[in-house]
Amino acid sequence: MSVTAFVVVVIVSFVVMEPITAATHRWVMHGVGEWFHRSHHRPGRKPRWERNDWFPVFFAAIVLVGLWLGFNRDGLAALVPIAIGVTSYGACYALVHDGYIHRRIDPFGQRRTAYLDHVADAHRIHHLYNGAPYGMLVQVVTAELRERAARTDRDPFAEIQNSPALPNPAEV
Repeated sequence: MSVTAFVVVVIVSFVVMEPITAATHRWVMHGVGEWFHRSHHRPGRKPRWERNDWFPVFFAAIVLVGLWLGFNRDGLAALVPIAIGVTSYGACYALVHDGYIHRRIDPFGQRRTAYLDHVADAHRIHHLYNGAPYGMLVQVVTAELRERAARTDRDPFAEIQNSPALPNPAEV
């Protein structure tokens, strides 16, 4: 595979992950895997590890199998750039979702950007109603849903951050 083809496959794999992520979030995390994902939507201070964190571990295991096959099996070399694209998307997802939105990790400090604020607002709407939007990096929220969310004073992120369910790790 040429370098150009390799790079194109990485980029296409990254881009294709957004609708795959939205579908997985909708039909797996809010479907058959809801028991795991529910820990992410439950109000209360979050522990460092929640059941929902098993999803990225499982997804990473699939990518590792793909990398192993791509490096070790004839005819499957295209799995390597696919795995790189998927891993790159996963890293961006973790930084945006766990870093910028939920502040479980803090690579951004106090910096704010309009794009990430838009993504965070869409994710807040997802937490308000436990429904759409399901994507992450390209959030599609109808005007009607944005208007409905704007009329509520409820902040699901404040409920998570300010709940006394667990002690504040900074105070322990």
